[in-house]
Amino acid sequence: MRDLLARAGAAAGRLAGRAMPDPFVLAVLLTLVVGGAALALTDTTLPALLDLWGGDAGVWGLLRFGMQMCLILVTGHAVADSAPARRLLARVAEAPRSARGAVLLVSALAMALGLVHWGVGLVGGALLARAVGTACERRGIAVHYPLLAAAGFLGMMVWHGGLSGSAPLKVTTEADLRELFGGTPPVAPIGLDRTLLGPLNLAVSLGQLVLVPFVMAAMAPRGTAARPASAFGVREGPAPAGPTGEARGGVVAWLDGSPAASLLLVLLIAGWAWRFVAPASGPSGLLRLTPDALNLLMLAAGLLLHRTPRAYVRAVERAATACAGIILQFPLYAGIMGMMNGSGLSARLATAVGDAAGPVSLPLLTFAAAAVLNLFVPSGGGQWAIQGPVALRAAAQAGVAPERLVMAVAYGDQLTNMLQPFWALPLLAVTGLPIREIVGYTAIAMLAGGAWIALAFTVL
Repeated sequence: MRDLLARAGAAAGRLAGRAMPDPFVLAVLLTLVVGGAALALTDTTLPALLDLWGGDAGVWGLLRFGMQMCLILVTGHAVADSAPARRLLARVAEAPRSARGAVLLVSALAMALGLVHWGVGLVGGALLARAVGTACERRGIAVHYPLLAAAGFLGMMVWHGGLSGSAPLKVTTEADLRELFGGTPPVAPIGLDRTLLGPLNLAVSLGQLVLVPFVMAAMAPRGTAARPASAFGVREGPAPAGPTGEARGGVVAWLDGSPAASLLLVLLIAGWAWRFVAPASGPSGLLRLTPDALNLLMLAAGLLLHRTPRAYVRAVERAATACAGIILQFPLYAGIMGMMNGSGLSARLATAVGDAAGPVSLPLLTFAAAAVLNLFVPSGGGQWAIQGPVALRAAAQAGVAPERLVMAVAYGDQLTNMLQPFWALPLLAVTGLPIREIVGYTAIAMLAGGAWIALAFTVL
């Protein structure tokens, strides 16, 4: 049964790899599809549609959101890429005593890190998979390296239900909802106590954290079928760190290499962050978390871990290359959002979905639609910009609690990351593997996680 599941997952992964063009091409094609639908289903004229697409509420409407997503990626990447984090991962890598134990460890820790911060989970999971794979080979434990790498990617299957989830964080304030709808929103702000900290998400996230690692461990090949890290040219030692930049002397070198500037900035952030523990009349602690707050906190953590400005800047430079897709595609997602909202297409779709689905089926339908849409729009933030208005309008239309639709979009988006090569690129660079070596295993994890999410929506 285990081999049958692995073969089925590999076949699904190969099909997805052959059938999906570059995400930028998909964004262009989706722009044309949405534009055509707006012309066909609404009374919007072509000149008006072009104005909606190219105006301030169109391609330029998500500049702030796009920068938030870039900073979430690079600040999380920098934390996971720090020397203390690498030393901790190396120490943890010595813990497994069996192949299944190694897979369980990498799976559980990658998912836990993903729930804390998706950037940390993505990079930390990759570094942990590499470290565990090489340590197990040195100690004579026959573990299948591609399965470990797949386990290291699992943080991206739970991230949207974690503290850095785009959709839950972007509905907590009136300003964010106005940005999403380009005007007055149909729902009130939704606090994190109803989304990330609500019973549905706690059940979904904790359930996956228990279930999926055991599913992954059950697929561990035995004996000679387990290919070690060295079979893929991966040897024990740190992953490539990139260029270190030119050397400079004098006062400039002292400023770059001294922790003074980093500590000053950390103190400023600490003074600002006092609001998370200070008594207040409004929400406190995690309930005040926003993308901006998360980025400042992760910036402070990265500065402390890297100690000097020079080291932190180098880490951010290494991470910034992964932002290329966000920078290039977010304007297209914003243009799609502008056409859907401005033409009335979003409202028409929401009405149709709300009329066709009931209180029980609407979250499941939204979840399934989000899972499919993620294959075309791999960015969770970009997907929320497109699907969020439809989902929240449908919730208002059908009388469904809006937080259930927020989480339905979040779960669908994160689930099919397991078939989506876009976010796997940093992991593949660290582990030295091609996508075809891991996607069969991640596809099986996706099926297990999807079944659990569907069950949770049905029962809770």
